Amino acid sequence: MNRTRTGAAVAGLAAIALLATGCGGDSASGSDGGYKLAFIEGVTGDAFYVTMGCGVQDAAKKAGATVDIQGAQKFDPTLQTPVLQSVIASRPDAILIAPTDAKSMEQPIKQATSAGIKVVLVDTTLENTDGIVSSIASDNTGGGKAAFTAIQQLAPNGGKVLVIDNQPGISTSDARTQGFDSAAKADPKYTNLGVQYVQNDPAKAAQIVTAALQKDPDIVGIFATNLFGATGAATGVRQAGKQGAVKIVGFDAGSDQVKALQDGTIQALIAQQPGTIGTDGVDQAVKALKGEATEKTIQTGFTIVTKDNLNSAEGQAALYKSRC
Repeated sequence: MNRTRTGAAVAGLAAIALLATGCGGDSASGSDGGYKLAFIEGVTGDAFYVTMGCGVQDAAKKAGATVDIQGAQKFDPTLQTPVLQSVIASRPDAILIAPTDAKSMEQPIKQATSAGIKVVLVDTTLENTDGIVSSIASDNTGGGKAAFTAIQQLAPNGGKVLVIDNQPGISTSDARTQGFDSAAKADPKYTNLGVQYVQNDPAKAAQIVTAALQKDPDIVGIFATNLFGATGAATGVRQAGKQGAVKIVGFDAGSDQVKALQDGTIQALIAQQPGTIGTDGVDQAVKALKGEATEKTIQTGFTIVTKDNLNSAEGQAALYKSRC
């Protein structure tokens, strides 16, 4: 187990969900003692971002700051952009944001930095981070390599493996995929069938996995790079009647993934530390607002959770929250 830190349109507005802390909108600015922060999630309802939001709220409270948490209902830059623009108009002192695309979110985020708002990237990042206070994320390349290691342990005789990802252009899952692929290429016993993209849709993931198993019934392992992909992959394996024969390693540890782990449909989970990412994000934002030195890049570690260590103290601490 590894748990290290080495220092993931008007119509769009209708999709916005506000999960604000109780004192959000009435907070004082930094000039009169408290800082007004905003956290823009990659997508609402995802246990990863819920857990990160809990870390954000805890750290903000300790810093004497207030925070509003907002996000769109899909991991989509066309939906995230109006959320960000609305937040910029509210004039917070700092914004923590998980960009939904490494390139297309650059210009919208630049609007925030140009307005004098401190910006911290959490989980995902941008191609160009000029003007950004700090980028904080898991060691996603290492997580992808760990996922392949788990498949090696689960299916030691080798065979075909498949990656289920959200969409190209997301810095975190791109790194996970690359880490997995590089590790798979280093072991000639395994053949990587490549990546299938499911746009964060568990139903689509289930369909793709079912079809993949019909085409290649000798697949021995599937790596799902995020929570929704793992949920769908588990469904697809079950529908194909391949439970036990196909080993699934999922990224993230939400309630659905934990249930699948307990049921034996998923054999291992790569749990990130979203709460730590949120806490670090607030710490870096507040330091920047105070004029103190900040860390340009922070990487957090992960915990490999299996059925064997699920009920241990470390395993339980790694699981994501559905609410704070």
